[in-house]
Amino acid sequence: MSVARVTKITASSKKGWEDAASQGLKRAAATLRGITGLEVVSQKAKVEGGKIVEYRLTMEVTFILE
Repeated sequence: MSVARVTKITASSKKGWEDAASQGLKRAAATLRGITGLEVVSQKAKVEGGKIVEYRLTMEVTFILE
């Protein structure tokens, strides 16, 4: 029997949503073992001068407990 845990991660990027997700997953994988998936919960953006300057997202990362 496996037991999984879900943890919330917030990540940002100046390039886009996909890069923010990739950077967040990369950072999570540096400290969490057994990651099996993620779900993007929310997307936000920082705006300056009428333009998006930073993409932000919150995701839930699922991993199996050892």
